[in-house]
Amino acid sequence: MPYLPTVRAARLCATLCFVASAIGLTGTAQAGGLLDLDHRVALDQRGIWARSDQLLLQYGVIAVEVGGGLWLGRDDPLGETLWRSVDASATSGIAAQALKSLSGRVRPSDTSNPDLWHQGSSNQSFPSGEVTLQAAFVTPLIVRYGSEHPVVWALEALPAYDAIARVKSQAHWQSDVLAGWALGTGFGYWAATRGEPPLSVQVLPGGFTVGWRSRF
Repeated sequence: MPYLPTVRAARLCATLCFVASAIGLTGTAQAGGLLDLDHRVALDQRGIWARSDQLLLQYGVIAVEVGGGLWLGRDDPLGETLWRSVDASATSGIAAQALKSLSGRVRPSDTSNPDLWHQGSSNQSFPSGEVTLQAAFVTPLIVRYGSEHPVVWALEALPAYDAIARVKSQAHWQSDVLAGWALGTGFGYWAATRGEPPLSVQVLPGGFTVGWRSRF
């Protein structure tokens, strides 16, 4: 499995810088939170920022990685990579949920103060689980195919879109979505580069991972 070279890291940093600019990480006079990154932006759920579109992306990604893995199977290179995306999504999702409960950060929809942490497990702003999912999904694909097919890097548009949308929806602070992006990327890279078969392939019965297309 190829390692992540410097040029890939540079591309990811450039993408993160673009998103940081788009969601207003430069902040305002009232900025605070982690490293003074955070401030509440005006609520905007119009057009592509609609909550329905965010949910469509979320469930669509889950359907692609699970459905694609089942259809192509573990012996197909793309199918095996999608199973690694499943691994990354599941493990990073568990980690994100644990951090949400432990951090107890209040969402910007409930306060303009980004420094309210440990306010009870019902407050789950940090990190963004949906951005974590998007980054976990795309990273194994980028690690596997990014060098040979640079266009695959365009998949970073998925966590980029979701990061902006979640901030515009006042569901998360800027540092929440960046933390989710980093968390998903980290688990995605781990899942893509571990030398053993995907965990999901090991756990699920062979009939589920062999590739349903071979039955038709």
